[in-house]
Amino acid sequence: MSNFLTFIFLSIFLASCQNPPSNTLNDYTNTVTGPIAIDSMGLTLIHEHMLVDFIGADSINSDRWNRDSVTSKVLPYLMEVKKHGVRTILDCTPSYLAKDPLLLKALSEKSGIQILTNTGFYGAVGGKYLPDFVQTETAEQLAKRWIAEFENGIEGTGIKPGFIKISVNEANTLSAIDQKLVRAAAITHLNTGLTIASHTGTWNTAIQEVRILQEMGVEPSEFVWVHAQNEPDFANYKKAAEMGVWISLDGIGWAIDPHVERLLFAKENRILGNILISHDAGWYDPAKPGGGDFQPFTNIFEKLIPILTEKGFTDKDWNQLLLENPKEAFVFSK
Repeated sequence: MSNFLTFIFLSIFLASCQNPPSNTLNDYTNTVTGPIAIDSMGLTLIHEHMLVDFIGADSINSDRWNRDSVTSKVLPYLMEVKKHGVRTILDCTPSYLAKDPLLLKALSEKSGIQILTNTGFYGAVGGKYLPDFVQTETAEQLAKRWIAEFENGIEGTGIKPGFIKISVNEANTLSAIDQKLVRAAAITHLNTGLTIASHTGTWNTAIQEVRILQEMGVEPSEFVWVHAQNEPDFANYKKAAEMGVWISLDGIGWAIDPHVERLLFAKENRILGNILISHDAGWYDPAKPGGGDFQPFTNIFEKLIPILTEKGFTDKDWNQLLLENPKEAFVFSK
């Protein structure tokens, strides 16, 4: 067993012994089974999906899937990645795309993996996954909805979000709706401390979001640039890191090579401290027989780590990427 894996399993053991009652937590996060001390997150995958339904906000309904069927399909994949030392997973499925906190709670309890869910709305794909009221409500009204989920739980479940998940459309100038979502996320962050993760793509779009957040008093270090692997100009990673932005290279479940070259660049330019990695894998799709082909959560451990370790990545680097950065990115305080 490598030194890194030995460290991981030791961390899991210690975390299981050091999870204080919620009323004693200072730096913490919310999981679907309750708040946890941030130091008990352990090895963390920051962008995965258990269930996604692409039918659209106008047709989405929980009757379209059976929780027991989804659980039966997904649970073996969670048990497999648990063997690699994973202790925490952020499920990034947003509202109106089949976010199901009760499903996530069942999967967490059965697998022993801590799962975080989110609040926020998904504006990409031309607004297909936005409910109609987003068009007429103000940023303040949208934020009120998200803050209520943080304070009271999501849809009557009592399950509270651990981060904000929004998305915007790629554009030289963000649309009015996309700007509204960013502002709503800023207001929610300022009232809750939740980190903002935004499905984005290129830096040209991400920097527009960052500027809006800065105007509203939110530090760039509270922003996760999701799908940053789509950025063609690596120099923009340095610009983002200099501002404190979290750079999420999260398509490792689907392609290895693009992430290898980006991570090598990050190491060479000493910005690994701003990098988050994950697979964007999973995706039980209720529109497909048996949920379709479920993408495993294991490429980082079975493919990426061996490749980059041969190219000079150390246990310290993997510790930074998989343990230290996630807890720094997603911590908030009472």
